[in-house]
Amino acid sequence: MARRGASIVRDGIEHGPDEDTPEGRRRARTRTDEFIPEEFVRVDDREGSGYDRPRPGAHRPVREPDELSADIAQELATAAGPDWNFLRIRVTERMTAGVGAYERERYRDAARILRTVVDAVPNAPTPRVLLGLCQYQQGNWKAALPNLEMFTTLTGSVDQHPVRMDCQRALGRPKRVEGLFDELRKGSPDPEVLSEGRLVLAATRADLGDLEGAVTLLVDAGAGRLVRNPAERHLRQWYVLGDLTERSGDMAKARELFLRIQHVDPDLYDVSERLESLGPTPRPRRKPNRTRDAR
Repeated sequence: MARRGASIVRDGIEHGPDEDTPEGRRRARTRTDEFIPEEFVRVDDREGSGYDRPRPGAHRPVREPDELSADIAQELATAAGPDWNFLRIRVTERMTAGVGAYERERYRDAARILRTVVDAVPNAPTPRVLLGLCQYQQGNWKAALPNLEMFTTLTGSVDQHPVRMDCQRALGRPKRVEGLFDELRKGSPDPEVLSEGRLVLAATRADLGDLEGAVTLLVDAGAGRLVRNPAERHLRQWYVLGDLTERSGDMAKARELFLRIQHVDPDLYDVSERLESLGPTPRPRRKPNRTRDAR
């Protein structure tokens, strides 16, 4: 979903002391593993990137997963090397709890748990990327970047480049956003990943006031093309393009794009509200009845 209000990066998120500070670490050590879960809802607070933002609330607890997947366990063992025999029980337990919290979108809890795994096995890619994504979801852009960058270094993957781009965008670094997108294109990513990066880049250009350039970027890439069976990336592209065209004054095109999304899923994003704000769809003009006029 496109974010609305590009300069807003922390609304609705309450932060205590940074856990990288002595006070934050002291408080973290005093917490137990029995967390009060949170409910996470969609809040569109920045243009273009399409990532969900959290808001505190009540939520029924969900059972932790029983065990860690074999591939992650093997990754941790390989990264730990000779120390794995000593670390295995504790790290496996913590990683299992961290993955469970992440999957239930309890990002603050997951980040605290996963940080202990990263400290114990710093060269394991999965805890690195999950910690970075948790920090990103909480709006901790500066904290997220080193972990996401380390994931890229360890794996050579560009899959997290769109998230890195969005962090740089939130920090007001448009040149770094452009540079990361160039790396992303050269990395031959999955179409979903490339599409996501393009949306972040378009939003970044729009932040700078270049709405025309943002729209052109997406249109030239086929983002506005009508497809018979749209995938999620098509819906996201239509939404962002609809938002940009509305902001640039092309209300008819914006309405068309939002109507496409509504036709696929009326409850998706906030398309109903966006269409309502654009007003009723104009009725086509009736052609004059030439026979009647001749009489």
